[in-house]
Amino acid sequence: MTQPKPQPKPEPWPAPSTSAAVTATVEVPGSKSITNRALVLAALADGPSTLARPLASRDSRLMADALRAMGTSITDDHDTEWRVEPAGLRGPAEVDCGLAGTVMRFVPPAAVLADGTVRFDGDPRARERPMGTVLDALRALGADVTGDTLPFDLRGTGGVDGGAVTIDASASSQFVSGLLLSGARYRHGLTVHHDGKTVPSLPHIVMTVDMLREAGVDVDDSEPNTWRVAPGVIRARDWVIEPDLSNATPFLAAVAVAGGAVTVPNWPASTTQPGDEIRSILAGMGVGVSLSDGVLTVTGDGTLSGVDIDMHEVGELTPTVAAMAVFADGPTRLRGIAHLRGHETDRLAALCAEINRLGGAAEETDDGLVIRPRPLHGGAWRAYADHRMATAGAVIGLRVPGVTVDDIASTTKTLPDFPGMWARMLGLPVHA
Repeated sequence: MTQPKPQPKPEPWPAPSTSAAVTATVEVPGSKSITNRALVLAALADGPSTLARPLASRDSRLMADALRAMGTSITDDHDTEWRVEPAGLRGPAEVDCGLAGTVMRFVPPAAVLADGTVRFDGDPRARERPMGTVLDALRALGADVTGDTLPFDLRGTGGVDGGAVTIDASASSQFVSGLLLSGARYRHGLTVHHDGKTVPSLPHIVMTVDMLREAGVDVDDSEPNTWRVAPGVIRARDWVIEPDLSNATPFLAAVAVAGGAVTVPNWPASTTQPGDEIRSILAGMGVGVSLSDGVLTVTGDGTLSGVDIDMHEVGELTPTVAAMAVFADGPTRLRGIAHLRGHETDRLAALCAEINRLGGAAEETDDGLVIRPRPLHGGAWRAYADHRMATAGAVIGLRVPGVTVDDIASTTKTLPDFPGMWARMLGLPVHA
C-alpha cells in the first residue's frame, strides 16, 4: 500500500476578535457542489463546455486534475471561466482525491468509461471515509474494482452495461449523485434504488437531477428513493456557477454573534443549494434576514435565541450553527445529523471536544448535538483538517479573545482565501 506523504504542521492562526459591530459586503466564490458536478458532466459531454465563475479551490482543482489525468482538456488560465473539452477517457491514470468527497465518489463511476486502469488515493483521513457503497455498486454493474476504500484500482474497459442497482445511501447522498452523473453514458442507462434509512442532504441529489436535465439527460425521480437515468448523450453547455451559499454562512454568522450588517450579492432567488436554509435558521435565532433583487442582507445585535432544528438535509451547516449556538440565550439541539460522523472528520465529536475545550457545554446525542450556553475562554481550536471546523473556530473567535485555529489552511478546500476574506470583512490588514 502506498504510504501518504507527511504533511508539514501548520502555524496556528490567531482568530480576530472584535467588540465592534461588523459591517461589510462579502462576495462569495462559486459553489463547490455545482462546480464539481458541472466538471464531470462537461467531461462526459458531446462537445466543449464552459464554466463561468467556477470555484477555484482545492476540491475543484482536484476534480479538474482527476479528469485531466483521464484525458479531458480543462483550460483554467483565468479563474473567471474554465473551458472543458472532452476526449475519450483513458488510463493508466492516477487520481488524487485529497479529502474531497465529490472526487472520491463522483469520479469512479466516470472512470468505468475509461479504457485502462485508474488508481485512486487521497489524504490519510480520506482513506477512512466510507467508499464501499459506490464501489460495490460499480462491481454490481460490471466494473472491475480492487479495494473497498482508498487506495483502490479501477480497471476500465471503455464502458459498462449499466442497469439497476440497489444501494444503502444513508451515509451520504454523494453515493447516489456520483452514480447518476455518469449513468447516461452506460449502455443501458442506470437505475439507482436506495434501501435503508433516509438519505441525508437530499437537496444535493435534487441539484444533481436538475443539472442532468439541464444537460439534456432524461431522469425519472417520480418514485421515492429511486432514480432512473435513460441512456443517451450528455449535452455540452455553458454553465454559470452560483455563489457557494454554505461558504457564505460563516460571514453571516459573524453578524449573528457580533452584531452589525453583512451583505452578500448575487444570492439566487431560487436554488437547490442546501446552504440557502441558513436564512431560515438565522431568522429562527432572532437575526434579521432580507433578500431583495439578488442581494442578501443579514442584520443583528449579537443577541441569539437557542433553537431545536432537524438538520438532516443541511448537515454541512452544523459547524456554523453550533458556533452561533454557544452564544445563544438558551440551549440548542441539532438533530438528524448522525451521518456527520463520517465526514472530513467526525464532526459531532470534534465540535463537542473543541467547544468544551474553550469552557463550553456541548454533548453528543445519538443523532446530533445539544449545546448549552456557558462563558467561554480563549485557547486552541483544532480543525481536524476540516474546513468547516476551521471556520467555526473563526466565528467563535470573534466574541472570545485568544482563540487560535490550528489549521486555517484547511479552508482552501472550498474557500481559496478565507483568512483574507475574514480580515477584509473586519476591516483588518490582509497578510500575504
